[in-house]
Amino acid sequence: MIAVVKPWHAVLSALLFFLPLGAAAADDVSGAARELARKTAAFAGRGALVSVTWRKNSSLESMAAQARAAFEAALQEAGLRISEITPAAELRITVSESAAQFLLVEEAAKGDEHQVFIASWKRADTPSTSAPAVALEKKLLWEQDEPILDIAFPAAGMLVLSPSSATLYTHAGAQWEAQRSVSLAPNKPLPKDVRGRLRFKGTSFEALLPGIACEGVSEPALAMDCHTSDDPWVLESGSRALLLANFAATRNYFDGHVATQAGQRKVVPPFFSAASVEWQGRTWWLLATLDGKTQMFDAALDPASVLALPWGSDIAGTDAHCGSGSQVLATRPGDGSQPDAVQAFTMVDRTPEPLTGAAEFPGPVLVLWTSGGNGATVMVHDLRTGKYAAYALTVVCGG
Repeated sequence: MIAVVKPWHAVLSALLFFLPLGAAAADDVSGAARELARKTAAFAGRGALVSVTWRKNSSLESMAAQARAAFEAALQEAGLRISEITPAAELRITVSESAAQFLLVEEAAKGDEHQVFIASWKRADTPSTSAPAVALEKKLLWEQDEPILDIAFPAAGMLVLSPSSATLYTHAGAQWEAQRSVSLAPNKPLPKDVRGRLRFKGTSFEALLPGIACEGVSEPALAMDCHTSDDPWVLESGSRALLLANFAATRNYFDGHVATQAGQRKVVPPFFSAASVEWQGRTWWLLATLDGKTQMFDAALDPASVLALPWGSDIAGTDAHCGSGSQVLATRPGDGSQPDAVQAFTMVDRTPEPLTGAAEFPGPVLVLWTSGGNGATVMVHDLRTGKYAAYALTVVCGG
């Protein structure tokens, strides 16, 4: 349904009043979200940037969370990207209801052009028994001028891995204060978009960069010894699954030579990141490959399918079990020049279904590392300040 825009509240009231009961209603919120995204793409233009503002309705808060997650995923499928920076179109969306339907009412503005779109889905005949809403909690951990490759919190304080050094910080009142920094001093230039990983065991840790491995301790004082290495990296997915993968020393991705926990060696397509999920009592691996796709493999790393939903190059598994199976976090597709977002998904019949709304970040996500437990650590380049920031992202199951 399309209408010329008048003042918003008058338009909304009129559209809801004249909307025929049961008219073109989808079966569920996902179907309505896809229909609304299709209309939005036709209005804004495929590949356009759009900003989205949701109008809160406290009586439909749980339904609004489901609708937001479904709509943001549907926008990606339709080829649109959400951004607050120079959007081509601005969207304002309200979740409402009639006697027979739930409604998504969108006011879309592009320059001087305005449209209103409505998509609806049928109400169930019985009260909803759906699981409580699931959310993503975001917390800023640290920001600095130099890129942050990884961050960890041993008993001694906070260890920040950068391309040039590892720095241990301790609490000084409410602030973090640098205690000691150890230079990495690589003997050859690091690749562009360098990546790095920290892995702790007690007070000992391992720091990995392309072609470099370092062993160190955080107590009694930070110390670290580095050497050239082509050993595989250990990729964790929550605390339940591990994968050994060779990092291409002169690139920013894994070259496809992997080994499973059972010791099986396989060659898979080169990939940027990996995550495991549990579905139907089995473990599956998802790999974000260099061609922009996400491929699904079984526990033995044999190919299973290619996911239809477009994701970005960074994914991470968690230990969260909200509903059936476990969750995977994924970034949006993008070229690394725009603000990014991370969203939680669950698997349904080998298809990812949005579980939460997207956690928005003020710049591109540089890397997404599982942090154990129900979350991940997100490293971001903040386009507003030019600094680099690390965030903790946690999947919170509804109570």
